[in-house]
Amino acid sequence: MEYQAILKAIRAGEYAPVYFLHGEEDFFMDQLVSDLEKRVLKPEERAFNQTILYGRDLPTAQPLIDVARRYPMMAERQLIVLREAAEMKDLQGLQKYIEQPLDSTVLVVLHKHKRLDLRSGLAKALKKNPKVVLFESKRLYDNQVPDWIISEVKRRGLQIVPEAAELMAEYLGTDLARIAGEIEKLGLNLPKGETVDAAAVERYVGISREYNPFELQRALARGDRRKIWRILSYFQANPKSAPMPLVVASLYGFYSKLLKYLALRQMSERELLQAMGLRSTYFLREYREAARRFRRADVERAIALLHEYDLKSKGVGFNSSSPAAQGELLRELIWKLLHGNMPR
Repeated sequence: MEYQAILKAIRAGEYAPVYFLHGEEDFFMDQLVSDLEKRVLKPEERAFNQTILYGRDLPTAQPLIDVARRYPMMAERQLIVLREAAEMKDLQGLQKYIEQPLDSTVLVVLHKHKRLDLRSGLAKALKKNPKVVLFESKRLYDNQVPDWIISEVKRRGLQIVPEAAELMAEYLGTDLARIAGEIEKLGLNLPKGETVDAAAVERYVGISREYNPFELQRALARGDRRKIWRILSYFQANPKSAPMPLVVASLYGFYSKLLKYLALRQMSERELLQAMGLRSTYFLREYREAARRFRRADVERAIALLHEYDLKSKGVGFNSSSPAAQGELLRELIWKLLHGNMPR
């Protein structure tokens, strides 16, 4: 099942006897567990009917099965949450319970940081039983994060312009828990129906709308050297505002998309948007402008430089432990990008 469908059913009071949540993205799993813990039982029912177990503490699946087959006390159902399921030695032993779960039990299995082996007997039992919810929590790709931000902001009764969503995604990366926390700040500070723009992001999230990796990439695309060095000076004076890995990742995404644009620019606008993972022609204009300034060989050289300086920023062949050293390394990278990628 999809995340939103599962969440909708939970909030409607439609509970499955088993939720098996696995995968690499903690955020979606944590949200589902949080909702179940809030809704399955009333506060006064939790003392006798809510059990938390840890996979590393269970030598076999039998103790968990015994608890799951217990009937609730003075309540309609009981809730059992198995955490750290990936560390449970006899996880496959749950198969016999999954085949015939108790309707008065809601068993939630949290199998974090890795996928369940879908070829296993347990996985086959999970997929076969229509009463069971099997959910794989996948990490979002970089280009999916802005859309996720837009949907989460809307869920809180606000609107957000695409540029502000891109700015948040560029700065906050793919850490959905961190992004959700920042969106919560926006929800607390802005009235319902308000539109979040770059100024609101700067004020409430703390990202400078003028000095950020997104603006640096736009300045590089336009060849605006004065702005490039102004942003770079700000980064060096405020090292925490744009750590080297964040800047390199942002620029790598830009040059990678630019390389794709140069190869596919004969396509229609709609096909280009889909191939490049862009959401609107607003962002496509930036790549059109950059394509007039840079050749394919220039872009390939830029990507090679980014790879080289990413390794240096991590201490490979360079002592990059201090913020000052990182700042100088970033300045050197930008100088090489500018002088090695001269406009036509």
